Parts: sequence; structure tokens; C-alpha cells
Amino acid sequence: MKVRYDTRTDTLTFVFRDVPVEESDEEKPGVILDYDKHGHIVSIEVLDASLRVEEPRKVTLVTE
Repeated sequence: MKVRYDTRTDTLTFVFRDVPVEESDEEKPGVILDYDKHGHIVSIEVLDASLRVEEPRKVTLVTE
């Protein structure tokens, strides 16, 4: 999994699989889900991330 924050566009992207995106859907305003050709989720994009996420430049991995 990859997490990217683009300061220029203020977009936070979580990439789960490195495959081509076949379809995108704005599930809620500012939250875009990307799907592969089988309908599996590929990534999630959060627009205006600095307004929606507490610290878009910081990632904490928690494993249990």
C-alpha cells in the first residue's frame, strides 16, 4: 500500500493495488473511490485533504 499527499493539489491518496483504474466514483463529496476492471477497489482519493484530515503529511502505521 502507498500513501501520497500532493501539496500542490491538496490531495491525499491511498493506493491499495498498482493496477489500472477502470472506473472512479465520488462516493461522498471530496472522496473518490477508484476501481479495477473486476470492481475491486484500487485507491481512495481525498480532495481538500488539509480541510478533512488532521495531519495529511503524517502517516502512522498501527498493527495488531
